[in-house]
Amino acid sequence: MQYTTLGTTALTVSRLGLGLAALGRPGYINLNHAADLDHNYAVDAMQAHTHQVLDAAWDVGIRYFDAARSYGLAERFLGTWLRQHQHPPADVTIGSKWGYTYTADWQVQADKHEIKVHSLAVLQCQWHESTAELAPYLRLYQIHSATLESGVLDNQAVLGELARLKQAGLAIGLSVSGEQQAAVIERALHVTIDGVRLFDTVQVTWNLLEQSTTTILHAAHAAGMGVIVKEALANGRLTPRNTRPADAALRSYLAAQANHLHTTIDALALAAVLVQPWASVVLSGAATIDHLHANLHALTIDPAALAPLPADLHEAPATYWATRSSLPWN
Repeated sequence: MQYTTLGTTALTVSRLGLGLAALGRPGYINLNHAADLDHNYAVDAMQAHTHQVLDAAWDVGIRYFDAARSYGLAERFLGTWLRQHQHPPADVTIGSKWGYTYTADWQVQADKHEIKVHSLAVLQCQWHESTAELAPYLRLYQIHSATLESGVLDNQAVLGELARLKQAGLAIGLSVSGEQQAAVIERALHVTIDGVRLFDTVQVTWNLLEQSTTTILHAAHAAGMGVIVKEALANGRLTPRNTRPADAALRSYLAAQANHLHTTIDALALAAVLVQPWASVVLSGAATIDHLHANLHALTIDPAALAPLPADLHEAPATYWATRSSLPWN
């Protein structure tokens, strides 16, 4: 495993991290998510399954783990695993997020799976909830899916509270989603408190299909922000399990490229992100040990062997995010 420092923070991260979005709750939009969980949604069974995947991740050297308040019981599963193994806090970097509340009541189908409110009250409440599950391991706290519309980057009460947490030693970040990712990152780069940039990190969706943030991520990296990449496999669209008719040509092309490199589609897609000079850590969203091990092959691909991918592989942001929104919870 390769390691690096997360931006200008003192946090050490493995180049490949593990995100728990698909492990902490019964329902998610990843393709074939139900099969990953064997359709067994009992809390004890899901916690045991999550712990097995976490064990496998630790054994191969993964030292960055990413959760959120809205990922069902992901924080609880992660916290119990950390304490059971008594991993020293200095040996691992844990990030979580606030701003969304999980509302699916442990159901696969729900009217609303999560509700976003970027208020001071929610920040204060969820900070206490997150620390109750993850203390003393929590080192990075991120706004979950910051947008210009939510007004969170102009909310002085919220920004002031985040600055207080930063002054106490916590790294502060934000995650972004949607067509306006680049604009939100641009705005975040200029948020300062007492002349100091507030945000240490940004977590962004970037993959072979969604590359609209490339220019601003170069700027964020140059400014000292750590860049965490999520959804590098486009919720399963960049894996062999993608059987969507609309993606048939995409899958055929990627399969040919992967075969040429004697690897798999998912490893190729992850390697294409890992090679980006601004990427600090790339999250695997694996929900099974087999998928995690398959993802790890990305680290063995020679960056010089990655052929330039055609520009028409990229999708317009509106197209990409509309497709993502259409993926069913399962």
